[in-house]
Amino acid sequence: MNSFAILAACEASARATLVSVYPVLMYRALGSAASVSEVYALVGLTGLLCALGVPLLARYVPRRWLYTLGALIMVAGSVLGGFFDVRYVPYAVAATSVGLVILAVCFNAYVMDYVERASMGRNESRRLLFSGISWSVGPFLGVVLMDWHPQVPFLISIVACVVMLGFFWYLRLGDGKVITKARRPPANPLRYIPRFFRQPALVGGWFYATMRSVGWSVYTIYVPIFAVKSGLSDQIGGLALSISNGFLFSTPFMLGFLQKTSVRRAIVTGFAGSGVLFAGATLISAFPYPAIVMLVTATIFLVLLDVSGGLPFLLTVKPSERTEMAAVYSTFRDVASVGSPAFARLVLVFAPVQGVFAATGVLLIGCALVARRTHPGLGRRRH
Repeated sequence: MNSFAILAACEASARATLVSVYPVLMYRALGSAASVSEVYALVGLTGLLCALGVPLLARYVPRRWLYTLGALIMVAGSVLGGFFDVRYVPYAVAATSVGLVILAVCFNAYVMDYVERASMGRNESRRLLFSGISWSVGPFLGVVLMDWHPQVPFLISIVACVVMLGFFWYLRLGDGKVITKARRPPANPLRYIPRFFRQPALVGGWFYATMRSVGWSVYTIYVPIFAVKSGLSDQIGGLALSISNGFLFSTPFMLGFLQKTSVRRAIVTGFAGSGVLFAGATLISAFPYPAIVMLVTATIFLVLLDVSGGLPFLLTVKPSERTEMAAVYSTFRDVASVGSPAFARLVLVFAPVQGVFAATGVLLIGCALVARRTHPGLGRRRH
């Protein structure tokens, strides 16, 4: 399990160092938050199309080479972003997105092949621990190093990818375990979409996960831009992201809150708290430092949603349909990656960048009202 945690930590290092660098560079290259939104929407659409195409590609390309391809595409993205003209930054972001999709598909397949089901929980917690350090340090370190020398964050990302790839080949995972050929073709997940949307608990889980991802996406992209537009240092946005990612280490306390109350209470609290603080940050946006502090505080509630938002799906899906329903459920990431910047672009037609925080806050508060319809006994132990 340590091997997979190390692979995940290398990938997190490659991503975290650039996550706060890219929005600032794109804002400098394109000159407006609206243009940045358009690029991120196109990048999200590219990632969605790639996610749909990777399983087909995996039928013809051995998994070890597909994983290698994903890592090399990420390296190519860092080279484009760090060593070419700033106008190539959008292409660098797109390459990084495509590489990550390929790596995620292969990584998850290896985990399912080599980690026993009884050990999945320990493997996931170890992965979060190893990766959490990178996510807590990387965003702030990236912008600090960018101000010192613009190519250094990209060099760190390239080195992390190379180390990850070298360790992957050292592990000799090959193409995964050989599985006996099925007697019938696997079910098409698309056939399960109508059945998925006939089950309110599954739809609720998908909706909560999507809206939580929208909140995180708006925060990640637009807080650094808001800081720069307000005349603050580039480093403020990176510091805000690092602090927010540090809240991931508070998840044991949030699990305690969840167990003492209920899934419904946790989800309602997460959406209401983050929504109120997002909207409140807009009201005090003339004072950028307090506004950013309020936005950072809002992410505590987004982390609570990370802990609780997926439980309506996990606790109610039928065991016989887990694989197919999980394929439908996992589309929340792709929907959020396309929908978040598209939503922000629409808001930016009528308001400055702080208006995006207000609109997101209203959206999250609306989700809290919807979440009140979640069954009050969901997740509680039966006596």
